[in-house]
Amino acid sequence: MTDQAVDADGARPAGRAADEGRFLGRTRELKELRADIERAGLDTLSGRKAPRARVLLIAGRPGSGRTALAEELARQVAHRYDDGVLRARLSGHDGTPVPVERIARELLGALGLPTPAGATEDDLCEALRAALADRRALVLLDDAADAEQVDALLPDTPECLVVAVSGGPLTGISDVRPCTLGGLDTRSAVELLSRFTGSVRITVDPRAAESLVEECQAQPAALRLAGGWLAARPKATVADLAKQLNTESDESTPLRRVFGLVYASLSAPDARMLRLLSLAPAGQVDPHTASALAGCSVGDARTALDAFAGLGLLRALTSPLPQYEVPGCLHPLLEALAETQDRPGELQLARARMLERTVRLLQSCRTITETDNPEAREKLQAMPRSMRFPNPRAAEDWLRVRRPALLAAARLAVADGELDTLARRLMSQLVKAMVAHFGTQAAAPDLYGIHRLVLDVAERQNLPREQAAALLNLGDLDARTGRTREALVRYRAALDAGRRANDPYAAGRAMESVGGAHLELGDFDRAADWFGRALAQCLARDDRTGAARLYGRIATAHTYAGRYGEALRNWRAAVTGHRKSGDVAAQARALSEVARVQEYAGRPEESLETCHEAVELARRAEDVRLQAALQLRLADTLERLGDPASAQLHRGSAERLLGGEASQAEEPAEESAEGSAGVEDSKQDGDACEIRSARPED
Repeated sequence: MTDQAVDADGARPAGRAADEGRFLGRTRELKELRADIERAGLDTLSGRKAPRARVLLIAGRPGSGRTALAEELARQVAHRYDDGVLRARLSGHDGTPVPVERIARELLGALGLPTPAGATEDDLCEALRAALADRRALVLLDDAADAEQVDALLPDTPECLVVAVSGGPLTGISDVRPCTLGGLDTRSAVELLSRFTGSVRITVDPRAAESLVEECQAQPAALRLAGGWLAARPKATVADLAKQLNTESDESTPLRRVFGLVYASLSAPDARMLRLLSLAPAGQVDPHTASALAGCSVGDARTALDAFAGLGLLRALTSPLPQYEVPGCLHPLLEALAETQDRPGELQLARARMLERTVRLLQSCRTITETDNPEAREKLQAMPRSMRFPNPRAAEDWLRVRRPALLAAARLAVADGELDTLARRLMSQLVKAMVAHFGTQAAAPDLYGIHRLVLDVAERQNLPREQAAALLNLGDLDARTGRTREALVRYRAALDAGRRANDPYAAGRAMESVGGAHLELGDFDRAADWFGRALAQCLARDDRTGAARLYGRIATAHTYAGRYGEALRNWRAAVTGHRKSGDVAAQARALSEVARVQEYAGRPEESLETCHEAVELARRAEDVRLQAALQLRLADTLERLGDPASAQLHRGSAERLLGGEASQAEEPAEESAEGSAGVEDSKQDGDACEIRSARPED
């Protein structure tokens, strides 16, 4: 099972010691930081209430243990903050600042609050501040790139505490007292070494241990690498390593010197794999990523990753799947080695292999949800065993755990600019997998970002058909979150792109969506006009189903405008179209709308007759809820006509159909409610997960 896509036998390699994760040292720093929490701020001293959260800054070089200190502080004071600890990383593994929009979205998600797709940075930050206004929470912001990032996320309440980790001062944020880290105290540094080497080698030569600590300047990352090197060599003494580091001493940092020693001890294949891990998206590595980058088996990759973690070159993550992280302090060293020791073509080939493997895993992840489809089962069986998931739940777990790395892979593929075909395939499969496992609504924020990336590629490659599809998808997501005017702009741009591509399907769908946006905005004349243009497209290509739907949408616009005669003519055309296409359920719904308009027009007797006809069609279509809703409409109409006895009979029929829950029966939905600015929900759900086109056969 170890070479399967989801490893069932555990999440991380066996630890070297039971207390490996226990925090060491920094007693003085922790005392100062805790005292800083209680320290009176400048506002308090001047007699004013502090307007914002207190900010504590832990500053130090990567590898100094600054994140570990922040986590230990959070652990010690977490009991004071009833609403828990929120964590966010403000820079990528390569040091690139993370957009504030993405960080705010992640923090809102951690609070269990909705994050509308496409919301702006300002909107998300405002929502975050509002959410924290009545909470008492500790916010840990790791690896802050600058003060602007931190300032945008600060809660507007003194009840919250912000702990920021950075490489230097956060100039611009008032009343911040930094805690600047150096090395560990000698005793703690020696204990950290002993966790890797065992106590014997330290005890027999304590001076050598202290000398090694001095060579490493007591930096935790350097000490871990030194300890890993010694752990892999049971016969080597601590003095041997200290002497070797002293001999090789140069102007470079202790971390670079120890890393060079560890790297030189690796076999050529392992050294190559380690260098290529600098290409891993978001610095997160699993056996499949390493396997694809290095071109080896998944099992061999897992063995190598465990060995790297034992040497301190990787950090094993707490996860239901085998997951590792390239330490931020080592990433620039690995990147530099890859640039000097591997040709650009080899690096690009490794990226391509990694993206291709990701695409195939996403295909497997989606296909496992379609096991009732013989073609999907056959496709799944044709995949290598290492890429198959045992069940849909395992596939969903993999997708959820790997989500940050998958989204980062999409962003990196687009930024690369030379792998656009792979990038488009990756994003298409990522969208489909997310929709299959999470649903369009839950995945909408991620889908919005992916469709924007698709648009970037389409514009760069001058692919108007793909531009149209991406713009339509973005417009649908805008419409669903109430940004109808923004959606209208997207739909008009999609129409232009569809016309440039000479794609009548994309152009027709864009016209219909433009009409839906106008309908939502209350401009019924323009809505009817645009629906009419889309109808002409459908009739030109003999699309009877689409034409019937559009007759209904035109009728809805006329109904809202109070033009009941036009509405009835178009609804009857919709009924005829659905009858010719053999869609009995759609015919029943359209006929129910005819009855509704007849009642609006003051023709209740005709409405009753039409309703009875619609009930019979709904019965043939076995649509119980529609039958119940129509029975309730009949009851209401009969009551208005002064026949309460017959009304009661129909109401009783509705209750029997719904098992006594007639009050929950829904009225047949008007076409205008079938998507705020696009086409009906079922079509929007399908189109929202399409990358390439709005064409039906796609």
